[in-house]
Amino acid sequence: MALIKKQQLEKLKGKANDLFSRTIDQHINLAVTGLSRSGKTAFITSLVNQLVNEGANSHLNFFDPVHQGNFIAAKRVPQKHYHVPRFDYEGAISALSNETPTWPEPTQGISELRLAIRYQPKQSLLKYATDMATLTIDITDYPGEWLLDLPMLKQTFEQWSVKMLELLCSEPRLNHSKAFIEKVSKIDPFSVANEEVIAELAAEYTQLLHKFRYELGLSVIQPGRFILPAELAGAPILEFFPFANFNNIDGNDYQNAKDDSFIGMLRARYIEYKERVVKEFYQKHFSRFDRQIVLADCLTPLNNGEHSFADLEMAMSMILESYSYGRSGILSRLFAPKIDKLLFAATKADHVTPEQHQSLTDLLNQLIYQSKHQLNYEAIEMKSLAIASVKATKSGKTVHQGKEIPVIQGRKLKTNDELSPDVQVEERITIFPGAVPSNLPDKTYWQEKGFNFISFAPIDGIAKNQALPHVRMDQVLQFLLADKML
Repeated sequence: MALIKKQQLEKLKGKANDLFSRTIDQHINLAVTGLSRSGKTAFITSLVNQLVNEGANSHLNFFDPVHQGNFIAAKRVPQKHYHVPRFDYEGAISALSNETPTWPEPTQGISELRLAIRYQPKQSLLKYATDMATLTIDITDYPGEWLLDLPMLKQTFEQWSVKMLELLCSEPRLNHSKAFIEKVSKIDPFSVANEEVIAELAAEYTQLLHKFRYELGLSVIQPGRFILPAELAGAPILEFFPFANFNNIDGNDYQNAKDDSFIGMLRARYIEYKERVVKEFYQKHFSRFDRQIVLADCLTPLNNGEHSFADLEMAMSMILESYSYGRSGILSRLFAPKIDKLLFAATKADHVTPEQHQSLTDLLNQLIYQSKHQLNYEAIEMKSLAIASVKATKSGKTVHQGKEIPVIQGRKLKTNDELSPDVQVEERITIFPGAVPSNLPDKTYWQEKGFNFISFAPIDGIAKNQALPHVRMDQVLQFLLADKML
């Protein structure tokens, strides 16, 4: 009995110390990631916009510091790391507030922005020291594709090549990658390397990755830097590719291959990429993050079909490997991560009718179920939401064949094939786009395909100095920031 009481007391002490640390700490390193076109730029723009324009037609009812009167004001301040590109907030706001608004240009690499929030502490110990406190938030935007490279740290060049060849030889990739595989198969692995040939094949492999991501809508792209190279564009460290026919290579010959041979040069560049690119990114940036949001576009893969959605599921699993902090996790061995809150957000919730939002959240939870269960076990506080960073539609009801049905209305965004220099969007449309599955889709769902999730342009009439329309950004702020502003 005494032992139980002692354990309970220690647990209470631990909670008290944790609360004390959280409330005294006046700084947050917030990381924002997601695969390309998941809405990172719009999300960061909206998050900053909601805070700096609080009170200017803002709707932050579920953000306690505003609701309870703690919040005073927020402003952008110079970032800490001068060597990291600045997030272009002004450019993004200008795009959204133009006479004909457009979505902001997506970022291609890492960028940062710093916010300072003034608030009145009412519950924390700070209330005894000051009438006004400042919370500093460093927001880092980085591509989710870079996280897909983490599993490479555990793989040899041979293991990685075998894994990539499995993907390249399966549909829908195989139809596009046959010629590339045939060219690689003809190379004598132990002959003296020709750098021009390697560069040409690396470029062809990179083109395939671009096609897989942006034309086929697939999510598993390795190496991720090949399609989003940032400052590494054109560097030889990005000139390698998976080698075919490892089954026909003697293991001893492979281990003893000279560095100037084809197989030796590819292996050396692969190892260099892991050390100089993947590992350095985590050491420089990831280890200092303490709050993270992962954005996921679940609707586009549903539109693209079964293969695309299965690829998203695989990619999410690979991304979440980055947050496995258990003793056996690779990050725990390499770095000292300290993330204590992790938010998953299904973006573009305004592209479906409001009663479908819960299904969208449920679907996201299904996608991350196994990883989320493990992370919960490791005591990371987690939450999932369906959000729209910048709301592009209005919802309502209409009568169809005597029945009232929910609909959304907005300006349909044209596809690349339909775009012209003068006209970016079609006329306003009113539709019911279909139902979102609350579970992972089965064969019947793909056969019926009773949905069409359309892309919409931003709402017009948005002023630069007003809060952007949104869906649940206040709940995002509540989860990520509110405990620091008590």
